[in-house]
This record gives sequence, structure tokens and C-alpha cells, in this order.
Amino acid sequence: MASHIVGYPRMGPKRELKFALESFWDHKSSAEDLQKVAADLRSSIWRQMADAGTKYIPSNTFAYYDQVLDTTAMLGAVPPRYGWNGGEIEFDVYFSMARGNASVPAMEMTKWFDTNYHYIVPELGPDVKFSYASHKAVKEYQEAKALGVDTVPVFVGPVSYLLLSKPAKGVEKSFSLLSLLDKILPVYKEVIAELKAAGASWIQFDEPTLVMDLDVHQLQAFTQAYSELEASCSGLNVIVETYFADVPAEAFKTLISLKGVTGFGFDLVRGTKTLHLIKGGFPSGKYLFAGLVDGRNIWANDLAASLSVLKELESIVGKDKLVVSTSCSLLHTAVDLVNEPKLDQEIKSWLAFAAQKVVEVNALAKALASNKDEAFFSTNAAAQASRKSSPRVTNEAVQKAAAALRGSDHRRATDVSTRLDAQQKKLKLPVLPTTTIGSFPQTMDLRRVRREYKAKKISEEVYVKSIKEEINKVVKLQEELDIDVLVHGEPERNDMVEYFGEQLSGFAFTANGWVQSYGSRCVKPPIIFGDVSRPEPMTVFWSTMAQSMTDRPMKGMLTGPVTILNWSFVRNDQPRFETCYQIALAIKDEVEDLEKAGITVIQIDEAALREGLPLRKSEHAFYLDWAVHSFRITNCGVQDTTQIHTHMCYSNFNDIIHSIINMDADVITIENSRSDEKLLSVFREGVKYGAGIGPGVYDIHSPRIPSTEEIADRINKMLAVLETNILWVNPDCGLKTRKYAEVKPALKNMVAAAKLLRTELASAK
Repeated sequence: MASHIVGYPRMGPKRELKFALESFWDHKSSAEDLQKVAADLRSSIWRQMADAGTKYIPSNTFAYYDQVLDTTAMLGAVPPRYGWNGGEIEFDVYFSMARGNASVPAMEMTKWFDTNYHYIVPELGPDVKFSYASHKAVKEYQEAKALGVDTVPVFVGPVSYLLLSKPAKGVEKSFSLLSLLDKILPVYKEVIAELKAAGASWIQFDEPTLVMDLDVHQLQAFTQAYSELEASCSGLNVIVETYFADVPAEAFKTLISLKGVTGFGFDLVRGTKTLHLIKGGFPSGKYLFAGLVDGRNIWANDLAASLSVLKELESIVGKDKLVVSTSCSLLHTAVDLVNEPKLDQEIKSWLAFAAQKVVEVNALAKALASNKDEAFFSTNAAAQASRKSSPRVTNEAVQKAAAALRGSDHRRATDVSTRLDAQQKKLKLPVLPTTTIGSFPQTMDLRRVRREYKAKKISEEVYVKSIKEEINKVVKLQEELDIDVLVHGEPERNDMVEYFGEQLSGFAFTANGWVQSYGSRCVKPPIIFGDVSRPEPMTVFWSTMAQSMTDRPMKGMLTGPVTILNWSFVRNDQPRFETCYQIALAIKDEVEDLEKAGITVIQIDEAALREGLPLRKSEHAFYLDWAVHSFRITNCGVQDTTQIHTHMCYSNFNDIIHSIINMDADVITIENSRSDEKLLSVFREGVKYGAGIGPGVYDIHSPRIPSTEEIADRINKMLAVLETNILWVNPDCGLKTRKYAEVKPALKNMVAAAKLLRTELASAK
């Protein structure tokens, strides 16, 4: 009975890779220094898995930036703008593709399926000359072998690689990316030949696109690819790994008939229907890699329940062909619970991070091989029981309030145009009103003040005085710039989810529970372990203080329930929508308290609404229904004169625009400038939008300062498809990561552009 790990986090238990990368990018350390940190991390990961008894240990899942970018490098698919002239791809070209350089922009980054990880999107076309240009996979296999560890090299499979790519600029949008299959397979064959020569006996192709809605032509590409690779793979055992959802019935048929494949990996945590397909017919003599340990959450596995599923599977595929695995790569979970000395002991007993999950996988494998660690299993059973019965998990008042939500759609009493009229009478805003999204630059001094207050090194009085000074500075700056609707700049906040989670019951926080989002950027998701409620107001103190400093409207700033949910590790003992409704009720209390305190404009950010969209179209409607409903719950009780804003990041909204309209916000600000204004095409296609809307007029992810003319040009493009009386003028996103030297001139130009167009519109009348 064997064990297998699909992949492992690469940042290190204390984010060692992050700091090494940033030091290298800042020219504070050498390439050799970076490589040394990386090699130490890899060797400790391999040893840890080997010591736990893992039979199938992955290699090549480590990446300096991203595994899809590693594949692009392996295939030599470097876009021409990076000036690569062949040869082995080194750090300069690799990081230019990932991050851009002084003269050319980075490649596009987008979300990896429905996770919070982002990959670098390959840019392909008919003229790309593929060649074997990065020998990383073979070098890593040899490196592990020299340490006495025989690994399974892991690749993004050829078909998924193409399906996750996009046509390069200048290539027809209708170009068939799968037509490049014959051009990339020769490179895969070269790599396979080198790995065989180096002594590899197993190899893994990740083909996660098999869980998506695929057509017949796309499914045929898998059959074609693996038939073509069959001869090259002879003498090797091949695993094809899928994850993140059920494999649909047609795709399952295609998968289990692939030529030259020894074993198939399935996510049996999110893919419970796949179990029925396996029971309905699994090819004899093939290995089943059963992904029963969750790679996307931090809860300890229910070992007794997993063992009974494994016994059922054993009766289908046979003892020697069943392998216990993780549901997907452990990249999407935190690294090691050992680094959480301050975490509450009871809650800690309910958790398992990546290092603990490796132990769980091996404990299950040993138990199936009649070598059960009784003590380990009984500790696990006790933790499962304590979590089910803990009074910290259940709050009856919250359960009742959430149950009472059923039966209403929580819409505001009047329609949006009536509300906008009432708000305009009160707010008296000019045409094309200007605002910003919420945060202002967070200086080193500001971060130091928050850190010292958290560590109790300064008194509350000193802390409040410092934050008040910062808010005052931000308010005065916005007044000088003549912005119409102000923000307080959020100097008291560390992170838009953590800040609220720390003030809500039912949340726990880690010290080192970091997860890679992209490149060196990591996030530390809160853990929602119990029913959520709001013991006391969270933002009223700061918002009213800020409003008292100005006569202009001051936005109250909140994070919406769906974003808090999607950016947390969520409890798995009740449906996600139930947890979301609980958070919505907590935010509703806050909205109503802000309104009572005299705040007339309240923004409820739903930056991550789209991120939770299920992978399959058939499941979209159900998710969008409860997500949009959760948003409406937060503000259904306010007066017509209170203006509700929401903000969304990224702009791939064309397919969910009707759900966005259904949120029934008074004003929505939305990322637009970075995505070639894809968003505006929705309105060109005739979608009628009656609420206020502010498509971002400049990209805050870049230090570049746009000119007044450039911004005016952008606004004119918007006016071509949107009514003058609903258009707002604002940046793409919050300004937290920018410097004041960039923010001041950019906002000055933004306000100037709005005024220029007001004058033009007035004279045109």
C-alpha cells in the first residue's frame, strides 16, 4: 500500500524563498545565493516526505515563480519582446517574462482554476518556434537522486498547457491553440528521454483541465497527445493527475482509455461524483491515486472516514494498485503547524497544514497495509469529536438569524434610479464625480506604528493619535486635489479581510500560515472555524472621526461577505453559503451603525466575488444566486439617501454582468484599465446599466503616472457607451502599495481630466 503527494508548497515554512527572491530582485544578493536557498528548501521537502514514508515523492513542483512559466521556459515559448536568442533560459529572461523589465511589460497573470494562486499565461501563435530550453526537471530529479531520494518528476501536461494559454498579441483570437500540440510534443519527448537516461521510473503529467467543460475536439486532443507520447514513455510508469473538481463522465472515459498511462489521480474531496464513476468501471491493472487528503484547506482529515472509502476502493482496484494521495498539490495550503506556537491549542488540534497532511497520507497508507498506528488514529478521532461538539463552533442566535433569511430576497424598497435621485439631492455631486477606491499609501512609519501597537510597545492613546494624524493628512490631500467623495485612507488596516476577521467571532489567525498567491507574494488567510457574529462596531470610530474632518462626503469602507469567505480557509462542516450568510448579517449590523453615525456613502468591497465561481457552468447559477443575495443582505435596511458602493478587482465580468446588476448597488467601481477595457465591450453590446459605474481610469499596479490627456481619452471611451449622469471617475484599485510621489500627480491628473470633460460637456449643451 503506497502513498503519493501531488505537489508541495515552495515558499518555505517561514517564507524563505520570498525573501531570497526579493533580495535578488533588489540586487542585494546574487543568483548563487538565491539558488542556495532554493536547493536547501527542496532538499528539506524531499527528506521530510521520505522520512514520513512517502513512496511517490514529487520533484519539479518547485518553481522560482510559477509552474506554468517553468513549462513555457522548458518549451522555449518566450515571447519575442524579451529578446531571447536561444540557449538555456536563465533568470534574466525568466523573471522578465514574470515581472517585466525596464523596457517591456510582464506576461499576463490570471487565476489558476478557482484557487487564489495565479499563473503566468503563455502567449502562443502559429509562428512560435518551440525548443527544449530549460533542463530544470532533469536537474531537479538528479539533485534529489544525489540525496538518495528517487522522485516522480511532475509536469503541466501538454494538453492542459495549451488550453491554459492565450493567442499572443497580433494572433487571431480564433486561433486554435490545440493546433500546436504536434509542435510541443517533440520537446516533451526530449525531456522524457533525458529522464529515462537519468534513471527515472515514474513521471506525472498534471492535466487539471479534464475537470472543465470540454468539447469533443478538446477531449480528442488528450487521446492524440498520449498516443503520440506512448512510445517515448515505454519503460516508464506514467501518472495522469486531475484535481479541483469532479471529472465529467465523458472526460473520465477519455482519461481511463489513454494509451501508455499506468495510473490516474483524482480529487476525491471536491470530486465526490468521481467516486461513482470509479465504482462504475475502472480499468483493471491500472493504479488509482486516490486524493482523499484535502490540499486546499487546513482541516485535519477524518482518518476513519477516509479509511472506509479506501477499503471500498481497494475492493475495486486491488490492494497493490491503490495509492493514497492528496486531492491536489499542497501548494494551496499553509506549510507547517509547528510554526504556530501561539495558536489556541483546541483549534490547533483540528488543523493540518502541508507537513501534517504528508503524515496523514502515510498514516492512511500504513493502515490499509494492516499497519495502523492506533494512537495516531485515536488522537485524530478525539479531535474530530471535539470539533463537532465544541461550544466555540456553534452560536444558536447566529444559526437562528441565518435560518430566518430564507424566503426573502433582501432587495431595497425602491429602484436604483429613484435612490440615485434622492442621493443626489443630499450629496449635490458634480457630473463625473471623482473618488478613490479606499486605501492610501502605507508608509514604513505607519506599518511600524501598527506593529508596535500590536506588540503593546505603545499605548492606545499614542496609537490613536498617530492614526488620526495620518487620516487628517489623507483628508487634507484629497481636499487639496479637489476630489468629490473622500476616503480615510485605511491607515489602521493591515489587510482587507484580516482587519474584519480579527473583530468578528468565529475566526482564528495564524502567525505563519502563508500561502503563495503569485511570485513572491503570499497571503495569510484567516481560518473560519465557527459561527460568525459581530460583537461590536468595527469601523464606526475611524469613519466618524474622518467625516468630522471635512464637509465633503466620507465613504465608510467595508469588505463584503463573499470576499471575506473566498479569501479565508472556510469551515468544511456546513455549506459555504451558510457561512456567507452569517458574515453578511455581521456586515449588515456594521452598515446600519455607520448610517446611524451619519455616514452617507458606504462602500462594501466584493473584490473576490468572481473568484468563487465554480469551474463548471452548470454550477454557476447556484453560486451567483447566494453570493449576490449575501451582498444584498448587507445593505437592504438602509435609507434611499444612503449611497451604497461596491468595488471589484479584475475585469473578466462579461459573463456575469447580469449578476452584478442584480447586486443592486448604487455605484460600482471596477478594474478596467489593465484589461484593455474588456469591460466596456459589455456595454457596447447593449447591456443596459442604470446604476452609477466607475470603470478604473488608470492602472494602480504600475508606478507609471498617466497624463491628463490619457485619462481624458479613457473617460471619453467610457462616455461613448455609458450615460454621462452615471459615470464616476476613479483609479482601478486601492493605492496602498503605491508611493505618495506616484499617487499625488496621478490623482491630480485624474481630477484635471474630469474637470476638463465637465467643461466640454457643459459647452456642448
